Amino acid sequence: MTQSRTALVTGASAGIGAAFAHVLAADGLDLVLVARRREKLQSLAQELTARHGVRVEVVSADLSDPGAPRSIIDSVHELGLQVDVLVNNAGSSGNTAFAETEWSALAAEIQVMVTAVTELAHLVVPGMKERGWGRVINLSSLAAFSPPGESLLYTGIKSYVLDVSQSLDMELKPFGVHVTAVCPGFTHSEFHETMGTSEAAAKLPKVLWQEADAVAREGWAAAQAGKAVCVTGRVNKVLSHVMRAVPYRVQYELGRTMNPLKD
Repeated sequence: MTQSRTALVTGASAGIGAAFAHVLAADGLDLVLVARRREKLQSLAQELTARHGVRVEVVSADLSDPGAPRSIIDSVHELGLQVDVLVNNAGSSGNTAFAETEWSALAAEIQVMVTAVTELAHLVVPGMKERGWGRVINLSSLAAFSPPGESLLYTGIKSYVLDVSQSLDMELKPFGVHVTAVCPGFTHSEFHETMGTSEAAAKLPKVLWQEADAVAREGWAAAQAGKAVCVTGRVNKVLSHVMRAVPYRVQYELGRTMNPLKD
């Protein structure tokens, strides 16, 4: 390769996003790290550069802002870089009843995990296609295979990410661009703390949990191998097959009564 390839990672300040940054840097990719918390990004950037000798740039952005995707890509171009690998990792989830939640909060959730994910891919895919090489990793979830959770947009959003990733992969694979939906289950990160569901999550069996670095390593390997869907972890793979086989009527009742994160 005559020119270093560059990966853009959203939600890179912690958890799975930071883990992807470590995995990609170890593989020799330069990085653009995106999140709201600039100080955490800068600290991670310094660590990655010192450890792997790669170029790491930081872009502070809030993906709930509709203008953020275009602004991020403009910043990448101003740095003289191109996006060869996109990791759409940033995410959040509400844990309150739909009817009792302010629309601004719901709109932000959709903006971050649906609109921004789709727009960022739309902004970088033409360049990847023209160059004949690219990787897009969209963080879906085991929740995309599971019964819908009462009051939650999350399962529907992650189902969208799973389906659209496969649709884009069908279109782009002939041009050397792989699109992969990475579907982790419960992962040790700041996600549950941020969402206020740590206490409920802590009650789940240990066998259901993965570490963020294991998710990132498996996800990157799947993207390199051209897999459109990567359910991470052996237990999650089994669960995804089992849940897909459950009749919709039963899924509805399970989602209504057995949401593990519902108060």
